[in-house]
Amino acid sequence: MGHQRNGNRLAGAARDRLGDDDATTVAAVLHGLATPSRLHLIVALQHGPLTVGELIAAVDMSQSAVSHQLRKLRELRFVVAERHGRHVVYRLFDDHVIDIIDQALSHTEHVQLAGEPVLRP
Repeated sequence: MGHQRNGNRLAGAARDRLGDDDATTVAAVLHGLATPSRLHLIVALQHGPLTVGELIAAVDMSQSAVSHQLRKLRELRFVVAERHGRHVVYRLFDDHVIDIIDQALSHTEHVQLAGEPVLRP
């Protein structure tokens, strides 16, 4: 049985209906998080800013892969970049993206506890 808030209704900012523009925007956010390498980079940044070199070491990816994913994360406004001398330092735009990841993990754990198979793409 799934978790429910206020009976069958969602609480907080969730709405009874999503307009087309909001649905498109939310889908773009979720699609932007649908890549494991991007999730690894976001989680690496949750404790503070890191340079590209530090991110490469933290996520064990190539420099070109990290740079490509960081460009996408900047476009999606999940991370921001600041130049410090010869280095570019990346940080999360805000903590909302960590909240989204935490909620997805919580849902996955709940599904597993209910004896349901783990979701796979």
